[in-house]
Parts: sequence; C-alpha cells; structure tokens
Amino acid sequence: MPHIVIVGAGLTGLATAFWLRRRAPYVRVTLLEARERAGGNVGTEQIHGFRIERGPNGFLARSPALPRLIEALGLSERLLPASSGSRRHRFLYLHGQLHRVPSHPVGLLLSTLLSGEGKKELLVGLCRQIRFSPANRDQDESVYDFVARRFGREVADVFADALVTGIQGGDPKLLSMAACFPRLVDWERRYGSVIRGMIQYVRQQRRQAQQAPGSLSRSQLYSFREGLQVLVDTLVQAVGASLNLAAPVTALRYQPATAVWQVYSPTAPPLQADAVVLSCPAYVQAELLAPLDAALAVEVAAIPYNRIVVAALGYRQVDCAQVPEGFGYIAPQSQGRDVLGVQWCSSIYPERAPAGMVLWRALCGGMRRPDLLDLDDTTLLNRVQREMTTVLKVQGPPVFHHIIRWPRAIPQYVVGHLARLKRINAALTRWPRLFLSGNAYRGIALSDCAEEAERLADQLVSLFPSASHDTTAGRLNSSAKES
Repeated sequence: MPHIVIVGAGLTGLATAFWLRRRAPYVRVTLLEARERAGGNVGTEQIHGFRIERGPNGFLARSPALPRLIEALGLSERLLPASSGSRRHRFLYLHGQLHRVPSHPVGLLLSTLLSGEGKKELLVGLCRQIRFSPANRDQDESVYDFVARRFGREVADVFADALVTGIQGGDPKLLSMAACFPRLVDWERRYGSVIRGMIQYVRQQRRQAQQAPGSLSRSQLYSFREGLQVLVDTLVQAVGASLNLAAPVTALRYQPATAVWQVYSPTAPPLQADAVVLSCPAYVQAELLAPLDAALAVEVAAIPYNRIVVAALGYRQVDCAQVPEGFGYIAPQSQGRDVLGVQWCSSIYPERAPAGMVLWRALCGGMRRPDLLDLDDTTLLNRVQREMTTVLKVQGPPVFHHIIRWPRAIPQYVVGHLARLKRINAALTRWPRLFLSGNAYRGIALSDCAEEAERLADQLVSLFPSASHDTTAGRLNSSAKES
C-alpha cells in the first residue's frame, strides 16, 4: 500500500487528504499537524453569544473546486450567502469621511473620491481601454504600477492601496500584479484592455449560470450559519484517523537506494513515505528543507508574511445608529491609520451577535503597521475604539472584545514571486515525490487552497494508480502461494 504523508492540516492539507481518501482508497494517508487544532487560520469561536471568525470571514466561489469540495462533504445545504446590503454597499475612509465605493469604474467620475485631476487621468485611461491594444509586457509589475499605468496615479494611490489592504493587507508597490491578480493581467494580454476583459468575463459567467442554474455565484460571498468552522470540522471528521494533531515534524530524510522518504516527529517513530506533501506555512517548510537542500530552503524562506491583529468588537445597536448598511470600510494604508478596515460581521451574516448587539471585526497591522501587533490589549483596544468613534461615530464603548494576533498571517506575493516559483519547481526536480503546497505559492484565498488540493490529489493519484497497485498486490499474492 503506497503511503503519502502530508505535513500541515490547514485547508489545503485537509482537502488534499480528503480527496486522496475519496479517489484512492488503496493509498495510506497520514496527515500531521503541529498544533492541537486543524484548519490553520480558518476557525470560528463562540463567545458570549458572539460568533467570531478567527481568520477569513467567508469565501468567493472563484473556481468550481471549493463548491465541489463542499458538495462532496454534504455541506451545500448549509451554505449561507452574505446579505444583499453587504454586497451592494462597501466604503472607503478617505479625506476624513466614509465614501461609498461605486460598483463601476465610470461611477468614480461622479464620486468625491478623486480630485479633478484624478478624474481626468481616469477618463483618459477609460478611453484607452476602449481600443484593442494587446499588451506585450513580460516583466513583472507591481499592483500599484499596473493600476497607475492604466488609470492614473491618483486611482492607484486610492484603489490599488485599498484593494491590497482589503485582501492581502500588503503594500501595492511591493506586491506582484501577475501573482496576486492573474486574471486581470490575463485580460489585458488577451483583450488589450482590463475593461474589455471584464465585459467578456461577465458574459461568460452569465452563460455558465444559464447552463448550470443553482450553481454558486462567483461574485457572492458565502459562509455557513455556524461559521467556517463547519468546513474544518467536517473535513476533520472525513479524514478520520489519518489526522494526527500535536504532531510536529522535525526532519525529513530521503533514501535514494529505496526511493523512500523518512518523516521524523518527536511524537512517534519515523514514518516511511512514498511521497511527502508539505502544506504547512512556508517558513516551516523552509526549516524542514534547510538540512536537505539549502538553496531550495532559501527560496521558500524568502516568501514574506505580514502581521495582522483581529479585534472582534461587540457594541450595543443603539450606540451605532449612524453606521450605514453594508459590508464595512477600508482605510488605505497610505493614510497611516491604526485600523486597516472594519467588517460589519452581523450585517454581513445573521446570528453573528445576540439580539440588540452588533459584531464587528477591526483589522490592524499589515505590511506598513506591523508595530501594532506588539501593543498590549488595553492600548490596542483604546486605539481601535478611538477609530470607531472617529470614523463610525460610535456613541459608547464595546460591551465585548476579543483580540486575535497573527504574527505571520498572510503570505505576500511580492514582485518576482512567479520567477521564484519557477526556481522552486526546478529545485524540486532533485527530490522525487516531494511536493510543496499551501497558500504561500499559488493563491491565498480559500478557493485557491481548494483548487490546489484537488490538483495535487489528482497528481498524487496519477503517481500511484489503482491498476499498478492491483498488479503489485497480485504479484505478492502469487509469491505467497508459491512459498
């Protein structure tokens, strides 16, 4: 029986183990997790009637992989879409006030988010988008430079910053456009225009929706009524005894003579594996790879992470009378504020707070304010409350708070990330059946992790097909009978 060891039980590791057990029951799977809980940054806490997400607040069905996983787990009927108000109303805090974000680039020309000069640059950029002019740009480009080249520097200062603040908590002048937003780059290359590509994409989505009525919308945010913990718990139950918690891996060894990996953990004797998947964070992977392949470890260790603090806040509804309906707001990092943004969780999903209360999540830190993670709880809470009073006109203190610190929260795909992936893949050819996975490489979203897990599981199944297993088993049986 082939043996596959997976190191790291975040969503990628859990889903990879699940698909392997589902599609290749003849393969033995061992999933090792250093912490005492699975799920990585995904998790939901129930405290005093408040339902708090520790990490992601929901997911977008950008590819069919995550809906396919949810359906296979029997969770489709438990999905909860975000409220219609949260879909329509999103805000930026800029120039000392909240601004509703227009749903279309043309709407920016009528908004107060841009100056007259910024609107002029945007209009020129939109006019250029009408013409078909295929891009021929092979060099990696930052998110900021991509947006500035197409729509002007003021648009980049406001919206490129807000975009990466809300998704990666990163710096738009450092992050790679091709690595972070490959679809937009592909649109420009194929259609000569982001706007033309967006039009084609919307048409395609409408056709697919007509062909598959009832499928999940790719622009809709989803969760579960009980929170994303449901997804983790169901995966844990599905992989069963394959999962070993509180089982850190301390070393890897490869034996060329037998083509077998040895996986060392202080909690058990060394495991013999035919293939090894590292789906733990990149910095943990680098530590395991360093004694094995120093050059490869350096490449993996070079993937940076940001620092994020999640401050969950419960307020009395009567103290938040001036807060508009919607998803929440983002404060572009260029403003240097203490809070990156706030998600109005009980407005996005029902039953996130007790009756008469609201639940918000204030996000602090990011690439430009990592110092906020080092503040004690009281100082941090005072700064967050000051922001809530200034931005949202809250009339009273929170009745509940819960602070979650992520010293290494979200991997940052900086300019050069795709070139680094090529060097990593080239180095992996030196190590048979060793796979590097997780959200540090090809996408940070839950849908990206689900897609990565399914792709990886298919690749592993192709290495150990059932036919060869049956043939080997037959030979062993024949030898035993002859004996």
